[in-house]
Amino acid sequence: MSIFSKRGSEAVAAATAEKDGKASAMVAFPSGTTLKVRVKSAEDSAEYYGYSIFKKVNTFVPKEPAQRNAKGFITGNPTVWDRAAEYYYGMAKQAREAGDEAAAKEYSDAAYLFKGKPRYLMGFGSLETGEDIVVDLSAKQAKTIVAAIQKYAKKLDKVAFELSKTGSSTDTAVTLTPILDMDEDLTEAERANFAKCGEKPFDFALFEDCLYVADETEQIKNLVVAGFDIGLLGLTLGANASNTPGGGQDEDLPQF
Repeated sequence: MSIFSKRGSEAVAAATAEKDGKASAMVAFPSGTTLKVRVKSAEDSAEYYGYSIFKKVNTFVPKEPAQRNAKGFITGNPTVWDRAAEYYYGMAKQAREAGDEAAAKEYSDAAYLFKGKPRYLMGFGSLETGEDIVVDLSAKQAKTIVAAIQKYAKKLDKVAFELSKTGSSTDTAVTLTPILDMDEDLTEAERANFAKCGEKPFDFALFEDCLYVADETEQIKNLVVAGFDIGLLGLTLGANASNTPGGGQDEDLPQF
């Protein structure tokens, strides 16, 4: 079987054809960024549990997420990453019972890295394009933004905002600041887009295309990339591994 799906004129036609795929509404929001936005509603958000290791594994959501109660505690179907976190929490408990607080803290810190953490997608209207956009925020960042939205809840149809991120590494802060003089501080195009963004509510369907979904095999590979010994969970990677989900091949590990 060839690795090429199309050749010659077919390949040229495919390369120049219009694609049906819909672009994600997620926008890049690195530190130092300021976006001018319209807040359509205080409820334009969605919570999810993301897994990642800073500078090693990019944020993903499991194809089959763990079952959680209203407080976010896992009640069933833990992912392999949840099992890795639980392994370290178990080691922390043993160390604490043995009186080794230093080791207990080290294991607890390791467990925290692998556990799923609540994150939030928040939707806004972009004054640059007039279209809906989505930003991805940590729980702490989202809490700050929601508080600001609630503070100005009665003025959302009259006031634009600057959504900004500052700081570095894992220590970043996000703020939402009202633009009080829109005639002075917005361009004509931005004012027009502010009006355009108010013509319809935020499209929640846009959230569906914003997250990277990983199946269990990829999650196991990501554990290896993160430096976790998957053998501790009785897991292996390889074509002949009976406990490898889907019997996947021993492919190259993803690079981050």
